[in-house]
Amino acid sequence: MTSPFNIVIPARYQSTRLPGKPLIALLGKPMIQHVYEHACDCGANEVVVATDDERIADVAKAFGAEVCMTRGDHPSGTERIAEVANLKQWSDETMIVNVQGDEPLLPERLVQQVAGQLNDFPDAGMATVATPLNDVAEVFDPNVVKVVLDHQGFAMMFSRAVLPWHRDHYAKAQVSLPAEVVYLRHIGLYGYRVSFLHQYVQWPASPIESIESLEQLRVLYYGGKIHVSVTAEPPGHGVDTADDILKVEAALAALTR
Repeated sequence: MTSPFNIVIPARYQSTRLPGKPLIALLGKPMIQHVYEHACDCGANEVVVATDDERIADVAKAFGAEVCMTRGDHPSGTERIAEVANLKQWSDETMIVNVQGDEPLLPERLVQQVAGQLNDFPDAGMATVATPLNDVAEVFDPNVVKVVLDHQGFAMMFSRAVLPWHRDHYAKAQVSLPAEVVYLRHIGLYGYRVSFLHQYVQWPASPIESIESLEQLRVLYYGGKIHVSVTAEPPGHGVDTADDILKVEAALAALTR
């Protein structure tokens, strides 16, 4: 049985690769609407869009979303969610799932899985998921975040680089993957308790977090633990670049047939 949880969808207008990304039209609806409607089917107690931009807020309110206006200086979605938890006065025990605003195809089961994970691993400050990578182009793609786990399923490192780097195999060629390595793609889906968010925002940004532009690295830098469950279920294509828009539209269209 899934533990009670809330969903927060952080949505920024400014994006390095795609400015205004949450408002990009997919099949005639803004992407943030697809994400919100999908999140509402996941069984959460509350679903909240968190933004600092009036344009996003106006669009979200127009399709019926609950919107929480946050500050504009948050360097990460996790910090924006921490502000939402404070504004909503959610208790320390409240479980929150951070559903990224550029993942309109994220399976409901993965959201529910993350929501229940922290109960199973009380030592984890955060919970997230990963899926096996079998395509060499994706392994070498810096837009695809890789993760390496320890024997208990806790994250050792996240990176946009090839991780792990098989020294002997890649010394010969970088056009195939070593058979003995299971590469894992991190899916940008996080779960945490409000009590952990209070701790997270007290930590200054870490150097490795800033270099990789990966907020989860702050947790590892300060000794926190992130549990990662591995799923064979495809996470659905996210929207990181302009090339992704047509792919996601095609996948959404297939779901509605």
